[in-house]
Amino acid sequence: MDEAVRIAEALVFAAEKPVTREVLAGVLPDASDVEAVIEALTARYAGRGVEVVEVAGGIAFRTAPDLAARLTKVIEAPRRLPRAAMEALAIIAYHQPCTRGEIEEIRGTALSQNSLEALLELGLIAPRGRRESPGRPALWGTTEAFLEKFGLRQLTDLPKREELVTGESQLPLNEPP
Repeated sequence: MDEAVRIAEALVFAAEKPVTREVLAGVLPDASDVEAVIEALTARYAGRGVEVVEVAGGIAFRTAPDLAARLTKVIEAPRRLPRAAMEALAIIAYHQPCTRGEIEEIRGTALSQNSLEALLELGLIAPRGRRESPGRPALWGTTEAFLEKFGLRQLTDLPKREELVTGESQLPLNEPP
């Protein structure tokens, strides 16, 4: 078991993306129980500066949440997306696959090409085919990188729309003040 946990630790540390159970099973000794190895690795890092978390369909190391605020003082924060791009990303996440026109209809305003390009450049969205309608507009959906960036195991981990509230009024977003 110790050797299997060491192998898992090395793989998760070296991997650019979360390591799936299938990939992990492929490198562990034959008699290894993948779930037991993940549990042992998670226990080994519990309470440490990094933790093993399940994200985007796999496991990865992440900074312990209680240390994140201290680290933001010395680690350069990634570039922030403009509000329009974040709104578009939220719409895509909740309504995927959807077209640019549908995004604009929900937002109530036009969406610049720069916003879509920024999301594409970061790998947060990808084309998901074309709508069978006049003009055959592109359909957009989120990616594994989206799940990873936002710490989600799967799309069903997104908060339900009725759970979302505004920071100022504490009213659900779908209710008028």
